[in-house]
Amino acid sequence: MKKVLVLYYSQTGQLKNVVDSFISKLPDEEIQVDVRAIEPVQAYPFPWSFYEFAQEFPEATLVEGEKVKELEFLQNDYDLIILGYTVWFLAPSSPIVGFLKTNQAKKIFNNKPVITLIACRDMWVMAQEKMKTLLSNLDAKLIDNVALTDQGKGIYSFITTPKWLLSGSKDAFWFFPKAGILQSDIDNASRFGKRLNEALKADKEKEAKPLLRNLDAVNINGKLIASEIIGTKSFKIWAKIVKFCGKKNSIGRKIAVTFYTIFLVILVFTIVPLNILVRKTINRFQKNKLKELEKKYEEPSGR
Repeated sequence: MKKVLVLYYSQTGQLKNVVDSFISKLPDEEIQVDVRAIEPVQAYPFPWSFYEFAQEFPEATLVEGEKVKELEFLQNDYDLIILGYTVWFLAPSSPIVGFLKTNQAKKIFNNKPVITLIACRDMWVMAQEKMKTLLSNLDAKLIDNVALTDQGKGIYSFITTPKWLLSGSKDAFWFFPKAGILQSDIDNASRFGKRLNEALKADKEKEAKPLLRNLDAVNINGKLIASEIIGTKSFKIWAKIVKFCGKKNSIGRKIAVTFYTIFLVILVFTIVPLNILVRKTINRFQKNKLKELEKKYEEPSGR
């Protein structure tokens, strides 16, 4: 009997739907699948209010993590771990980070093959780089990564995603598409579980090699990589400033995140479009470099 552990934290419910589809064809009489949802000690609301959302920025950006409840009835002899997460401020969500920093995670992940499953906007590359470090600290073996991204690509998701988080509504409006991942993409994620079912029965997980190649597991837009790198560096600077101004719910922090949000909105509607135009021009002369970057960050699963 092969044993698979599936861990995730889903605030809006979308990642849970992705996880359910992903593993729908995985379990059978030969494969046991244990599914556990990570629970923060202090539950996060959905939808969020503006300040509840914005105040998570420093700790999420700096990958500090949030205190979580200990998971019950877990074993230490899983053959494979599937870790589902969303992206907060270009980093893995705070509850997932918090769990990965616990002693319980150290025991469970040690020397185990891991598949990461991401559901987010189309900017997840730097979050996955941070995730690689977290898993390395646990001596886990990352063998695959799957990323499902929102139907509203690029600058559209700068608007549709915050609107969804703050209002709870995914509906399309004006010329903006619906927020979130296409239902057809979620449904099609079942192909990964089917492949894993076959691979586990053949003991392929013991080889510590990718199991999900040639299934379109990830699809990176190389033109966004530079923006992610720049954004990550900028976020770190501002995160330290905001954190210095006060703890969560303090007046100092609220003032700081208000100022930063105004700055960010101005940036999105002025500098970002200009940067996109400049990048498009530059990228015409860097096609080979972009392809190399895409290939690098698409590992280990690839397209």
